[in-house]
Amino acid sequence: MKNDKKYLFDDPKNVKRLLHILYACCALLVILDFVIHRHTMHKWDSLWAFYPIYGFIGCVVLVIAATWMRSFLMRPEDYYDNPSETDENNDSSNNNYVNKKGEHHVDD
Repeated sequence: MKNDKKYLFDDPKNVKRLLHILYACCALLVILDFVIHRHTMHKWDSLWAFYPIYGFIGCVVLVIAATWMRSFLMRPEDYYDNPSETDENNDSSNNNYVNKKGEHHVDD
């Protein structure tokens, strides 16, 4: 059965329109940064483009921390699989599925 329904962002024109709207909003916010007076508590809060730079540095630090944490938190792909508990009813006609305890397929 083929899914012929077309969604909003399946059309590349709509994706480009959304990106143009996003760019326009970003440009508007940069222009408003010159116009709107901000009540700051610290000296560095009043610097131009402080918050975008702060957010970018924060994202970079999060990505670096996540890659470092991945080295000791990552488990092998079959970490929770127990290879000794395979189903005895594994016939040759259905070789593309590995039937294990707790694994249920709708088409079976």
